[in-house]
Formats: sequence, structure tokens, C-alpha cells
Amino acid sequence: MPRQVDHEERRRRIAEAVCTLIARSGMEAVSLRDVAAQAEVSMGAVQRSFRTKEDMLLFALEHLTQYVSERAEQRIAATSTPQAAATLLSHTLAELALLEEESRRQAHVWLAFVAHAPASERLAAVLKDTYAKLHDLLVRLLRYGQDTGEVAADLDAAREAHALLALADGLTAHVVAGHHSSATALAVLQRQVDQVLVEPPGNG
Repeated sequence: MPRQVDHEERRRRIAEAVCTLIARSGMEAVSLRDVAAQAEVSMGAVQRSFRTKEDMLLFALEHLTQYVSERAEQRIAATSTPQAAATLLSHTLAELALLEEESRRQAHVWLAFVAHAPASERLAAVLKDTYAKLHDLLVRLLRYGQDTGEVAADLDAAREAHALLALADGLTAHVVAGHHSSATALAVLQRQVDQVLVEPPGNG
């Protein structure tokens, strides 16, 4: 059993090394030698952990998508008392867009994988599955908002979730490219969230 635990920990270290190299220098910087040096393991250890470079990239992408999904879920479960659906939706979209400073590295890595997806059906499949899960998460939050009366009951939650996810994903690229700051990107997200909320009585 300890040997298996050590093996998985090494795979995670290698995945972190892959993400660090991509964030620093792009996908082309991911070589066996550089990954081994960044992870502080031997080249043989990398080869024993992953049969091919694509296997290594695939695991690194899965490692990243797990991080993004878990951060979003943790934000939802952050308090023991129920939160307003509007607050949950805003915070979750900000998390998915990777707008916070601590998520900036992940944003660079995410976009590198998206750009590389056309060259790898396996990577594209992981991304497709991840987007589907994130879409389902947003649908859940929108329907929660419908239950609380914050979101119109006749809103098509699935369709709106597609729009919100596309907006959050696009803003990731805009912030990385410098077209938006994190603050202005958050304002764009908030304006879109405000569009789906039911206006409180007396504000019309």
C-alpha cells in the first residue's frame, strides 16, 4: 500500500511540474528532461509514471480540472448557513473564470490545453467532459435561484448556463491577454448575473 501512495504522489508532483512549465513557457516547454528537473525526480521516474507524453499531459489536465471543480464546489460549501443564489452564482462564475490572482497560473495553463486540444482527441475529450460538469453546476445554481425566487421560474436554466459558462471562459482569455483586468471582468460577470435575477418588489 505505501508504494501505491508514493506512486500517486509522484504522479501529482509531475503533473504540478507540467503545469508550472506550461504557465512559465508554454506547452512547447514540456520535455521529459525539464519535467523531471522541475518535479525533482529522475527521468526514469517520469517514464515509469507515464507511458507516453500524451498520458502525462492528460493526467496534468485532469489534475487541473479537478482543482477548478473543487475550488468551485468549496466556494459553494464555504459557509454552514444558506447563501443567496445570486451570491453563489457570482462567486462560482468568478472561480470558473480563474480571475483571482492565485488562479492566474491555472488560467495560463487552461488556455494552453484548450489551444492544444485540436491536436489530441483525448485532451479534447477531457475538456468536453469538464465543460459538461461545469455547465451542470451552473444549472444547479440557477435552479436553486428559481427555488428561492431570485431567478425567474420560466428561465431556461440549461440555456442560460451555457451562456454564463461561455462568458466566464471567454473572460479567462481576455484577462490573460490584458483586454480586461480581473476587476472589469468581474463587473462583466456581475452584470450578466444581474440580468437573470428577479428585480425585488418596489425597485421597478
